[in-house]
Amino acid sequence: MAFAKSVWKLLVGIKDGLSLLFLLLFFSLLFAILTARPSPAQVREGALLLDLSGIVVEEKSVIDPIEAFLSGSAPVGEFDVQDVVHAIDTAVGDERIKAIVLDLSGFVGGGQVHLQEIGEALDRAKAAEKPVLTYALGYADDGMMLAAHASEVWVDPLGGAIIAGPGGNRLYYGELLENLNVNARIYKVGTYKSAVEPYDRNSMSPEARENAQALYGALWEEWQANVKKARPALDLEQVTTRPVEWIEAQNGDFAQAALEAGLVDKLGNRVEFGERVAEIVGEDSWDEAPGAFASTDLGPWLADNPRDTPGSTIAVVTVAGEIVDGEAGPGTAGGDRIAALLDDALDDEISGLVVRVDSPGGSVLASEAIRDAILRHKANDIPIAVSMANVAASGGYWVSTPADRIFAEPETITGSIGIFAVIPTFEDLANEYGVDADGVATTPLSGQPDLIGGFTPEVDAILQSSIEDGYRDFLTRVSEARKLPTEQVDTIAQGRVWDGGTARQIGLVDQYGGLDEALAWVAGQAELEEGDWHAKFLGTEPPPYDNLLRSMLLSEGEATRNGDLFAMIAGRQQALLGQVRIDAERLVGTRGMQAYCLECPPSSVAVAQAEENRGWLARMVSLIR
Repeated sequence: MAFAKSVWKLLVGIKDGLSLLFLLLFFSLLFAILTARPSPAQVREGALLLDLSGIVVEEKSVIDPIEAFLSGSAPVGEFDVQDVVHAIDTAVGDERIKAIVLDLSGFVGGGQVHLQEIGEALDRAKAAEKPVLTYALGYADDGMMLAAHASEVWVDPLGGAIIAGPGGNRLYYGELLENLNVNARIYKVGTYKSAVEPYDRNSMSPEARENAQALYGALWEEWQANVKKARPALDLEQVTTRPVEWIEAQNGDFAQAALEAGLVDKLGNRVEFGERVAEIVGEDSWDEAPGAFASTDLGPWLADNPRDTPGSTIAVVTVAGEIVDGEAGPGTAGGDRIAALLDDALDDEISGLVVRVDSPGGSVLASEAIRDAILRHKANDIPIAVSMANVAASGGYWVSTPADRIFAEPETITGSIGIFAVIPTFEDLANEYGVDADGVATTPLSGQPDLIGGFTPEVDAILQSSIEDGYRDFLTRVSEARKLPTEQVDTIAQGRVWDGGTARQIGLVDQYGGLDEALAWVAGQAELEEGDWHAKFLGTEPPPYDNLLRSMLLSEGEATRNGDLFAMIAGRQQALLGQVRIDAERLVGTRGMQAYCLECPPSSVAVAQAEENRGWLARMVSLIR
């Protein structure tokens, strides 16, 4: 009996100990979550410090906790463009903020439309006599587009700046697949629909080259016009047309060359830059490190300056990233998820709807699901506008067709009205290794589709006919929405991609403008007075653990920093590997009919960063899931 009592006491002790341990873990986790959230109490008088280490996006993605812990790597930082612009605009009228500082040391990039929006906000700050200062080890095209709007642009003496312009090569796998005896069966409509070319060609088709030259030429002109307007003294012609002569004139000193060409204003290391900022905003009384200056980070500033919500509600739904079937996102446009957000808002008292699109397209079925959900709002007789950001092409244009008015910027990439599908079959590969397919068929479709034995001519014909029918559906939707004859839409469709300026001329876009202009138009159509309405972004807040995961992972390793020219080359190699992975997944992944734009994929640099921060085990788990 005494032994039993001892065992019982031991078990009770273990139970009490475990209970105490779990309570401690619970409260520790709760404390960590609460302290990871930015607080208005962290706002200080000094500079608004925008450390943009990562990419500027339309919609921030949510960290997958399983992949995050398995990868063990810091996620690429993401900054919502609306948050950045709102932070700058609210800082303009706040006496606590003496200057705006952009740390672009880890800046990866963003789309031209987003960078233009941030640049315009910086111009408003300068006009209000709030100095804007930027610092980086190196500036490339995207970083320079932001820095051009600064009052002072600093670069490290061991760094520099270089402008490459849009364009470059992509990979083609036609001969590789032929050598591997993989038959990439392609079904498409559209002379310019080049998304399938990497799988059946070894080079760009003349039609795709013509389209790309026109598109990138227009984007390049807009980039130059923007930067020249912001920095009139910049010798952009020498930098972009005679780069070797420009660099050699300074004996290979990139920083000095950038200074001489007017790309930057000052050479100095981080401490010297900090000391210059401290002259304007004051020293940091909490940090005695060299170069420390008084500042408030983006997170606390946003927490202290929430958006006003007066009067009536205009809903904003975001379609960002590739459009895919299912519940994916935010950051990826899961058709079911976005349709559900729109349907949930049907019961709300909303006066209008703005669809913010930043997507190269994707699944036709998912695009149609989003379009149908928008039409259900249209049946409520409310005004609907589409605001196109960097990209609204293929499926991104499909979801735009219900709009009463479409807004875009000259730098917006749109159009690409065409459809395709790619299905790999392996009959030649199987035959090479002695695997043959044989059997009995009662109809031409028996046992089809057969990925090992190959497709019958009847299956090929049926699949191509389905693609052609989908293309006709696309044309019909655009024709009815834009009030253009189907024949005219077919002429400007064919998978061709257009810049926003040309798209406006040919009738695919109604007027220039961003999200603010689209909201104002909807408010006017709904007869709402200025100041008597607010925008409500549909969707959920990031889960509580999101900030905690980001802070934990970022604390395990330093944030990404731009390196020198050779580090940039290494980054390009990572981008190449990331693009190969994406191309392979697009070929063998489970995908239906696609309305996707090849000319407007995510930034290759962002692809490289995403690839670099995914451990092999996390990739395996993602593949299995």
